Amino acid sequence: METILIIEDDKNINDMLSQLLSNNNYKVLSAFSGTEGILIHNEQVNLILLDLMLPGKNGEEIIEDLKQKYNVPVIVMSAISNIDKKLDLFNLGADDYITKPFNNKELIARIKVHLKNGKHSKSTVIKYKDIELNTSDFSVICNNKNVVLTKNEFELLKVLMTNPEQVFTKSNLFDLVWGNEDSADDNTLNVHISRIRNKLKECNPKVEYIETVWSIGYKMKK
Repeated sequence: METILIIEDDKNINDMLSQLLSNNNYKVLSAFSGTEGILIHNEQVNLILLDLMLPGKNGEEIIEDLKQKYNVPVIVMSAISNIDKKLDLFNLGADDYITKPFNNKELIARIKVHLKNGKHSKSTVIKYKDIELNTSDFSVICNNKNVVLTKNEFELLKVLMTNPEQVFTKSNLFDLVWGNEDSADDNTLNVHISRIRNKLKECNPKVEYIETVWSIGYKMKK
């Protein structure tokens, strides 16, 4: 059973999340301040739900401390919807961001994706055809050649390679890479996919790696 640490000072929200996660077969640890969260965080924790507005050290201040202790996915929960604030959190090490009030089913879906990706990341290197993507040093090799990707290009390719049989809708990819549908549009996604394709094609022009599933989204090509 996977363990999720909730760091949330509002007891009602903490209790609600604990019940929700227990009902979905997760083991739950609860903390009500940043300092307590760091103390409780241990090698058994698989994912952290982190509120930003905490007494003492706030969520922004403890992300790095949590990551340095045990590097597991951190999903930030906050009513703040400012895109610059979200980008700052990703730069600090947050893996995802969900705006309060959130839909419970969406939260569970995001948790499942990060836990699934986390299982793959223990091996740090994800392989598909002649691509090797290293999640530890953010490097990509295709056909024995280095591929230089931007952060979002890397994250897009990682999502697709981690689940190569799955068709990802544009909405899925917006959420997983940009954290919010409003922060990207179809054109932004299409441009990123096109750039990834072009960079991979430079390494191996004989192979197509990413398939467009018309009117739905993208997947890795068999």
